Amino acid sequence: MTNNINDIQDEIIEEFSMLDDWMDRYALLIDYGKELPAFPEEERTDQNLIDGCQSKVWLTAHMDGDRLIFAGDSDALLVKGIVALLMHILSGHTPQQTAEADLYFIDAIGLREHLSPTRSNGLAAMLKQMKLYAMTFAAQQ
Repeated sequence: MTNNINDIQDEIIEEFSMLDDWMDRYALLIDYGKELPAFPEEERTDQNLIDGCQSKVWLTAHMDGDRLIFAGDSDALLVKGIVALLMHILSGHTPQQTAEADLYFIDAIGLREHLSPTRSNGLAAMLKQMKLYAMTFAAQQ
């Protein structure tokens, strides 16, 4: 992957800034979710469920060479889009880069302020789990 985490965030900020209306931004998030690869049925386990999410969110991580790759899914369209967005930004980098990433795009596109408190808590829980995976894999290297 040639783009670093901040380049990808900047592209997303630019993409979202072209849409003035939050209904359009929600639609864009849902489109991101529709592009997620199919999540294996055998991975839909309690162990892969994210605690703290209103919707069901499954998340896994594995190494591909020296790169951390995430897979995920949700039973809610909007949340699935958020999962896809986070995966788009954080997958394909070293565990160290992922663990240290400053995800400024969330506030820059106004995502946090346009989510319900329970969805916002879910977003924080997803980020925490992704960072935890990254730190775990970084410690193993």
